[in-house]
Amino acid sequence: MDRIRLLVADDHPMLREGLVAVLGTQPDFEVVGEASDGEQVVRLAAELGPDVILLDLEMPDVDGVEALQRLQRAGSSARTVVFTAYDTDERILGALRAGARGYLLKGASRADIFSAVRTVNAGGSLLGPVVTNRLLGRLGEDPAGANPLTPREVEVLALLARGLKNADIAERLFISERTVKFHVGSILAKLGAGNRTEAAMIAAERGLVDKPS
Repeated sequence: MDRIRLLVADDHPMLREGLVAVLGTQPDFEVVGEASDGEQVVRLAAELGPDVILLDLEMPDVDGVEALQRLQRAGSSARTVVFTAYDTDERILGALRAGARGYLLKGASRADIFSAVRTVNAGGSLLGPVVTNRLLGRLGEDPAGANPLTPREVEVLALLARGLKNADIAERLFISERTVKFHVGSILAKLGAGNRTEAAMIAAERGLVDKPS
């Protein structure tokens, strides 16, 4: 069995050690490194080649969002799950824009952590329920506030706004391409958008994604 190679990053030694111990209970996980700041995250990612990084956002010197940005610039293939106590809109959106594939709040169950690691390792995306609710509040209502998007539609819209085609979105979310087409049609209707580009512009105006170029 190929094990998922993990890099765990948190500046609190006891929390980091506890997380490593929990991850070590899974036969398909292997913790290959630990980091206490963002600088170490970037260096160890290059040296160790982990499959998944569990990343706290609040770390000294180089924080989690900057570490994500540096990993992107370095062309790292590691997929990152943010695991943090911070649930503000700015933190969530900053991490997602910087390339995080998952976002969990500390206090998530072991099952949620394990699921997040396996999902992002397989190429998917996973947001904790509190994070999804915040994004729904930020993005998921039309101007009249009467026809909210579903959590799945928010996920589809976020990927659509990055320029992904239906087939790529389907692969990322582990759903059929036909289901993606259904969600896209619903999103356009709810947002009053005439096409995918307009939907992406609306998402940008509401602060979820960068404005399309």
